[in-house]
Amino acid sequence: MSKKTKADDIGDLSEKEAAAELKRLAAEIKRHDASYYLLDAPSITDAAYDALRARNTALEAKFPKLVLEDSPNKRVGATPATGFSKVTHAVPMLSLGNAFTEEDVAEFIDRVRRFLSLPEDAVVEVTAEPKIDGLSFSARYEDGRLVVAATRGDGAEGEDITANLKTIGAMPLKLKGKAPGLIEIRGEVFMTKKDFAKLNAAQAAKNAKVFANPRNAAAGSLRQLDPNVTASRPLRIYAYTWGALEGMSWDTKMEFLEQLEAWGFPVNERSKLCKSVPEMIKAYNKLGEDRADLPYDIDGIVYAVNNLAWQKRLGFVSRSPRWAIAHKFSAEQAQTTLERIEIQVGRTGALTPVAHLTPVNVGGVMVARATLHNEDEIARKDIREGDTVIIQRAGDVIPQVVEVLAEKRPKGSKAYVFPDKCPVCKSLAVREEDEAVRRCTGGLSCAAQAVERMRHFVSREAFDIEGLGEKNIEAFFADGLVKSPADLFTLEKRDGRAKLMEHEGWGEKSLDNLFLAIERRRTVPLERFIYALGIRQVGQATARLLAHAYGTCESWRKAMMAAKDEDSDAYRDLINIEQIGPSVATDLVTFFAEKHNRDILDALDQELTIEAFKAPEVGDSPIAGKTLVFTGTLVTLGRSEAKAQAQTLGAKVAGSVSKKTDLVVAGPGAGSKLKEAEALGVKVISEEEYLALIAR
Repeated sequence: MSKKTKADDIGDLSEKEAAAELKRLAAEIKRHDASYYLLDAPSITDAAYDALRARNTALEAKFPKLVLEDSPNKRVGATPATGFSKVTHAVPMLSLGNAFTEEDVAEFIDRVRRFLSLPEDAVVEVTAEPKIDGLSFSARYEDGRLVVAATRGDGAEGEDITANLKTIGAMPLKLKGKAPGLIEIRGEVFMTKKDFAKLNAAQAAKNAKVFANPRNAAAGSLRQLDPNVTASRPLRIYAYTWGALEGMSWDTKMEFLEQLEAWGFPVNERSKLCKSVPEMIKAYNKLGEDRADLPYDIDGIVYAVNNLAWQKRLGFVSRSPRWAIAHKFSAEQAQTTLERIEIQVGRTGALTPVAHLTPVNVGGVMVARATLHNEDEIARKDIREGDTVIIQRAGDVIPQVVEVLAEKRPKGSKAYVFPDKCPVCKSLAVREEDEAVRRCTGGLSCAAQAVERMRHFVSREAFDIEGLGEKNIEAFFADGLVKSPADLFTLEKRDGRAKLMEHEGWGEKSLDNLFLAIERRRTVPLERFIYALGIRQVGQATARLLAHAYGTCESWRKAMMAAKDEDSDAYRDLINIEQIGPSVATDLVTFFAEKHNRDILDALDQELTIEAFKAPEVGDSPIAGKTLVFTGTLVTLGRSEAKAQAQTLGAKVAGSVSKKTDLVVAGPGAGSKLKEAEALGVKVISEEEYLALIAR
């Protein structure tokens, strides 16, 4: 190291000497960052490292024309933001399905074989990687340079954390070596247990907020409006996959992990390749044994199909990839007292019992409430108020009561009687045959249902309106400011600003942010709009199917109104949509049969621009926009893969043949659907002809 290490000892340096010094400092700081973040083995003291950074800053201030492209200070120093802007992921960031048992893992491999039409004894290699308990990110690189980074958000859209992610020493600002024209690197931001303890100690010493666990600390640190605060926190990253990609390819996931390391990303050292279910279980058990001694928190292991060509064929179902699954560790348990049982009313009127507990620490998280599921569960376990209970939480699962310790039950305890009336509106609560749930019959006249539907309407996966959390929705509703979704979009012109200024916690700035957030959501995609309405059994996947099938909000509404006649073409078209059957159709028709629901739609139509469904980019696919039916045995693809592939290429897949069917793909053994197609004059082709068609 040069003798001139003090920040203020630069007065006698020439411009040439300063340029050389800045280059040397950049290389040295980068080397120390690698030792700290990648090897977890700092090679100098914190004070010595800070001195290097200070000298670099002083030199850049005196010689601004000499600032290097890869200057250490380009990671920090951004002006604090007033809020996070949104970033749309080029490829959605999806969540993983879960496995909890060895049988679940074996079934995952069997599903892969079935989908790909592989022999039962075919080897399916998977990568096994520790599931870090952190915060997911996606970083977009163009020609090897980091241009934007975002959180997962709702999977389709996240928050712009570019300035913050750049402050993490292990995050490459420029990829080493050959890089693709475009790639989105996905990974996890986390904090080690050791760094978490040090941070909390420092926070406590200055009477600042302490964090509940390393994940919360990492998430809170990454989502700071001031990147300089993020830079002061000891955050780490691991990279593990990609989203959008142009210009490069790999054959296997393991090859890609090696490429990540070559580019300069940290990759989890515990990642390994497994060639059988027993090897996967062995890796899981070994990781579980070592879990307590790992420097970071994990909540399971992620298995991903190693063959990337297979990954592409497997694709996605709903919001999860078919080619990966998270094998979660066994639930952590604790003993506490169930103080009382509260009945909560959901947006569909479902009465859900919730246990209020004496707060207890379960796996690093303080738990004060747990779900009791339904009245049958309470009766089966004979759960009573005042009982001593065992609770557990597994990964992201809501805490639940596992067992009642009857020997500790207080004397005089009485069995819990589930109410037959809604605790909010006192309407009758009925339980339909073959249903485990009891529901309030009050509909939107029930305040609880109205509030819950409003909460759902503004939730992240629906309209995603910032600043409208549960407490605000409750307060708006209680004050009569908002009674239905459309009221949100008329709030400002109804003098909502003046009324809210009278409430504690609302000022000019917070109201500006609220009304700006509402204005930004006046345009919404059709699938989000349908999901936001909170129709029973219509989740995100079903909402997308409906949007794909009907295209526009106007077409969808007309079709749903016409479908009330079960003998109509509209009803047959509805139940003919793949994965939508009579049960879901009944809930849709019932929703539209209620005048107050139609009034809500009319009011929203006056305030919103509902975008027509945008099918995925499929190039010149000859089946884009067409309705297909698959029947018989498909030898090459298999029925499931053929359906998934057709949807990826922009086609609509139906469960039965109608006059709206464009094409039937028939394999050996085709029966009634083939006869129906012939009777209606629908074109029928073989699997071989279909493969040739989509290969054009």
